[in-house]
Amino acid sequence: MNPSEIEQLIENGMPNANVRVMSDDNTHYAAIIVSDAFEGQRRLKRHQMVYQCLGTLMGNEIHAMSIQAHTVAEWAQLQVQD
Repeated sequence: MNPSEIEQLIENGMPNANVRVMSDDNTHYAAIIVSDAFEGQRRLKRHQMVYQCLGTLMGNEIHAMSIQAHTVAEWAQLQVQD
């Protein structure tokens, strides 16, 4: 599965999110999702929100995915630290 297809699925499920998905083999992926929808949510819930966007693709077409899920404020703070 192409990373841009996964980006689109996440963006459709989480409007106004900034999404970047990368893969070297189109089976294992790394995703960075920045959305205010994550505000007040723990890490597990954030990942579940992303998994919900992908449905049955997780574990099938998407064998594994590393997820970084941040609010806009968290992402801005990380950029300042770099």
